[in-house]
Amino acid sequence: MTDAKPPTPHTPLIQRARSNRKQMPSAEKRMWSLLRDRRLRYKFRRQHPIGDFVVDFACPAIHLVIEVDGPSHDQPEQRGFDAMREDYLADRGWRVLRVKNHEVFQSAYDVEEAILKILEPAQR
Repeated sequence: MTDAKPPTPHTPLIQRARSNRKQMPSAEKRMWSLLRDRRLRYKFRRQHPIGDFVVDFACPAIHLVIEVDGPSHDQPEQRGFDAMREDYLADRGWRVLRVKNHEVFQSAYDVEEAILKILEPAQR
């Protein structure tokens, strides 16, 4: 299955991604400090458009998406939307790792280890 044409710089999706980058929640800022500048040996992008969606973080080289979830993701409607979005991404070859906000702050080492376990096989 192929994705639609990449969004142009003025599409609403690109504008939303840019706006999200300027207004990142504190947990996403903390996660970005871990992922930026190839600190884990791979280039990650923040608020990256993929198809019809903007994901929190993406590593295009290995098709990995990292989503940092706040309390709203515990709501039944949001869980359904998240599952639909994960299916959409999986159909396009992306793997999704979900991390809770509190894990980013309270268990940063464990979060980093979970990411590294995914990245290590790709480095071989």
